[in-house]
Amino acid sequence: MQSLPVNIYSVAAVREIDRIAIEDKGIPGYTLMKRAGAAAVSAARSHYPYAERWQVICGAGNNGGDGYVVARLAAQNGVVVSVLTLVDPELLQGDAATAYTDFAAEGGVVMPWAGELDAEADLLVDAILGSGLERDVAGVFADAVSAINAHPAKVHAMDIATGINGDTGAVMGVAVIASLTTTFVGLKSGLFLGAGPDYCGEITFSDLEIDPACRASVPAIYRRPDDDLLAGALPARPRGAHKGDFGHVVVVGGGPGMSGAARLCGEAALRAGAGRVSVATHPDHAALVSAARPELMSHGVAGAADLKTLLGKADVVAFGPGLGQSDWAREVFTVVAEAGQATVWDADGLNWLATAPDARDNRVITPHPGEAATLLETDTASIQLDRPAALCALADKYGGIVVLKGAGTLISDKQGASGKPFVCTSGNPGMAAPGMGDVLTGIIAALVAQGLSLSVAAAAGVELHARAGDLVAASNGQRGMLASDLIDALPRVVNP
Repeated sequence: MQSLPVNIYSVAAVREIDRIAIEDKGIPGYTLMKRAGAAAVSAARSHYPYAERWQVICGAGNNGGDGYVVARLAAQNGVVVSVLTLVDPELLQGDAATAYTDFAAEGGVVMPWAGELDAEADLLVDAILGSGLERDVAGVFADAVSAINAHPAKVHAMDIATGINGDTGAVMGVAVIASLTTTFVGLKSGLFLGAGPDYCGEITFSDLEIDPACRASVPAIYRRPDDDLLAGALPARPRGAHKGDFGHVVVVGGGPGMSGAARLCGEAALRAGAGRVSVATHPDHAALVSAARPELMSHGVAGAADLKTLLGKADVVAFGPGLGQSDWAREVFTVVAEAGQATVWDADGLNWLATAPDARDNRVITPHPGEAATLLETDTASIQLDRPAALCALADKYGGIVVLKGAGTLISDKQGASGKPFVCTSGNPGMAAPGMGDVLTGIIAALVAQGLSLSVAAAAGVELHARAGDLVAASNGQRGMLASDLIDALPRVVNP
């Protein structure tokens, strides 16, 4: 994912880039189609070098045309190729018709869909429906999708997996489950939102050699946090630096019996480069935090007076990990709610915020879908049905920066120069484990303490958190991943 472009577009925007390339820059549409087919064949040969028997399933339109180009080029490369079509090729028009004609002219044979796939194929190519899908997949198209999903071979999708909405990532009735998707011209948001990541698999991209000027006038709707963002956020430190240069994070959390979350948050802040980290926690277990991680300065906070004194020394406050719903939690909430410093809110901090909503520019909130539902007085299913709308609603109601966690974490950026939200495309399912949110809160707070804007700190923090998770998965696997494993991996990603 890290090699993909930064900008993510709507389907309409990608169509406009395509139009500019063809009409304004004079690139024939069929030339772009041939480049798309070549990029897809190259990706397939690279990812599945063992696959020597391909079956391409073609629909209508340019997605089907891409399939015919793939079949022709693969055959030229010595692959045994068969093609099934769901649409009579004689009904094809434009570039798709040309692609079919060229395939047939080189001896390619196209068989009509009869309900079965080649049982011996070791790669299936999904060229049925592209990113412009506007209604549910049905009829023989749905039958073909079901057959593809039941087949043991790997599946390579052209542009986007058939059945996935190119803008939202929603499943339109049924959808192909691809192991690899090669997408063209511009990244579509549906690849990264909703169910898109589960159905599109690994993403490879080709710009089809389109002049970047064709994209200059077409606005993206999201951005990916990338290497350049991290490099700018994490510059080399001067040799004369001292801990006071990198900020003081105060973690407020750890109600009775829940010291672990506050400790995870504090340790993550240290690993992410904060100069000093204090943990303001319930007196019953303040000593436990220091014993487990002596580099953390742990303070037993009995009530509001103790906390106000400690917050006076903070550059940023991380609020909520392990907080709970006790009277003690209520008291510290009232203090943090009035704090003047930048704050990062998570977990029960968000549940307390929902009881007394307010908007504040110097705050980052980091809800998962359930917490987002509480903050917006709705249900989790509604949040997941339209995550971009939920992100906007949270930003409008609570101000500041919103990190809506989940697969394809979204980060609002109304305070940034572009105003475009970020989508995190790193990370893996192994990170669905206890304590991961506490670690993320600590990372973001540490970056704010080091002088980053809330927007950059949130976007960079989410990306660092996800990349640390990917490092752990690469070495240990996804299942059984612990939040503390990510903390151990952080120094490898915060030193680009």
